[in-house]
Amino acid sequence: KAEAEKARQAKETASRAAERAEVKKAAPKTYSDTLDGWIRESLAIMKKHGIPGSYDGIHRNIMRESSGNPKAINLWDINAQNGIPSKGLLQVIPPTFEVYHVPGTSKNIYDPVANITAACNYAADKYGTMDNVDSAY
Repeated sequence: KAEAEKARQAKETASRAAERAEVKKAAPKTYSDTLDGWIRESLAIMKKHGIPGSYDGIHRNIMRESSGNPKAINLWDINAQNGIPSKGLLQVIPPTFEVYHVPGTSKNIYDPVANITAACNYAADKYGTMDNVDSAY
């Protein structure tokens, strides 16, 4: 009788553990629809894809490039003069966005997470990390 009780308890414990694991899997991390949230979500995606970068490096470059405006567009620099203006939080030109787009993010250059992640992917390729970028890139 004691053996049967032990087996029942073990089965219940395993069942509860499986339920907890399912709840963990089913609840994806959510991020706020703010600059802080966009950077944090980008960092999570970058980590999955092995793209280096830090919160501070990304934030510093965003503030210099767009002051945090995801709809920013540069209509005066050489890229704009050549008909391909820089767009979004990190002022990426469309051809660069297309080449460095990271799967799992939007194909919209103005999408903050897609823009940050593609720009960081580009910066990693050209400079090692966005943290190494201290001027227009």
